[in-house]
Amino acid sequence: MDVSYIILGIIILIVIYIVYSYNRLIAMRNMVDTAYSNIDTLLQKRFDLVPNLVNTVKGYMTHERELLEEVSRARSDWMTASTIQENAGADNVAASALKSIFAVAENYPDLKANKNFLLLQEELVGIENKIAYARQRYNRTVLDLNNAVQQFPTNITAQFFKFQTREYFEVESNKIREAPNVKIFDGEN
Repeated sequence: MDVSYIILGIIILIVIYIVYSYNRLIAMRNMVDTAYSNIDTLLQKRFDLVPNLVNTVKGYMTHERELLEEVSRARSDWMTASTIQENAGADNVAASALKSIFAVAENYPDLKANKNFLLLQEELVGIENKIAYARQRYNRTVLDLNNAVQQFPTNITAQFFKFQTREYFEVESNKIREAPNVKIFDGEN
């Protein structure tokens, strides 16, 4: 009689642990999805500002047309991205191009004094900071989920219920980390 109670107690503990670990994995997966959605929302806000920035800058920077086109192309790539890595790639291109636009703007005193440009620049800088924080938060939640999916004994529950590890939101190359290459317009080009 005592052995059957011990076996029943062990079975109940195992069931409780499986339910607990399953619910924990669900919560972690939902946190990852929410964190990714937050990045997506911030990128949408950034790319909604891009046409205004491009229109403000266009009159001043006619010879940097390829830079403005690169920002627009990055916006299109982001809108059609279907994976985290495609989304990150478009984000990296846009961040690099925007950084270059602001560096080039240093050569245009009238543009630097333009109220619309200054407001857009300030708002984009704020959004860039929020995007950086959101990326960090996303990657932390992915790390937590990936650890839970791969570590024993939770990995048994994860494998049984087909939980998968997730990809990090990463910079594709070192190009985004480089300082922008600014071409000075000398009037002869």
